[in-house]
Amino acid sequence: MAPPRSARSPAAALAAGLVGSALAVLPPFAQERPVGGPMPAEAVEALGVITPVPSSLGADPGRIAIGRMLFADTRLSRGGDRACITCHDIRSNGASAVPRNLTADGTPAPRNTPTAFNAALSFRLGWAGDIPTLQDQAELALTRPEFLGGSWPDILAVIRDDPALAGPFRAAYGREADREAVIDAINSFERSLLTPDSRFDRWLRGDTHAITEAERAGFALFRGIGCAACHQGVNVGGNLFEKVGIFVPIPNKAAEVLRVPSLRNVAVTAPYFDDGGVATLPEAVRLMARVQLGRELTASQTGAIVAFLGTLTGSYAGRPLMAPDAPGAAPKP
Repeated sequence: MAPPRSARSPAAALAAGLVGSALAVLPPFAQERPVGGPMPAEAVEALGVITPVPSSLGADPGRIAIGRMLFADTRLSRGGDRACITCHDIRSNGASAVPRNLTADGTPAPRNTPTAFNAALSFRLGWAGDIPTLQDQAELALTRPEFLGGSWPDILAVIRDDPALAGPFRAAYGREADREAVIDAINSFERSLLTPDSRFDRWLRGDTHAITEAERAGFALFRGIGCAACHQGVNVGGNLFEKVGIFVPIPNKAAEVLRVPSLRNVAVTAPYFDDGGVATLPEAVRLMARVQLGRELTASQTGAIVAFLGTLTGSYAGRPLMAPDAPGAAPKP
């Protein structure tokens, strides 16, 4: 059931009109309803807003294995000192703990690094949504000077001269490594970077004890004030654009239209926003309510929404995602 009209801000009502068209661009798996049960009536209703992260997108295991090696291979970069994993730390949260990572020349990147987890579930990539596909993203990451800064002749020479890579490429693709195969291998690995089994997803699938009453109340508030108008679908975002600062401009930020970020694993991916300028999740929730919905949340309301957002943390390789410096995070090699 939709929240009462009086509970919606004008911004939420406007954005809600986009939800149907946004959901239409999601891949078919995102619109499937999980089976099993019995399911609470409120969970059945919630499936109209958020759908569980799938356990697989069907990528080829051999190609995933190659992509995993390439993702961590510093030899593909111009300086031989960085790889995709340098900024997208899949041993913790798929991003990093700093507001902006450094580029290859040592200057801060223009924007905060988004997590690589569940990126394959978003309809476009990058904060501005200016990267249409995973293939485009891999090309940019490998070759742009501010990222790895590699060149295709050098990248292919490294791979073809290394038996640990050349042999698997021939086995998986039936030919030696080329640009298309390298991008496909990296994309295959990125499509495996999914974080299913969050507590919220378990609740959606019928586990009535997966989330608490307080967390369910937080989800109801998340919907009721209009957050779900933009943050919905399988990635709880990542499937439409929105103007930043509808009601109130964000201090020191120009008004612009950005891709709505995913809220999957948001509790462990601080700092927040495209400039990494907000350090804590409660602060981010309060600011978004003010500038996007025109609402001033109480401490209790903020805490309730933060509690719900904490249920969206999923698992990778059998381990719940953690902030990079959290106790128990996977050790750095």
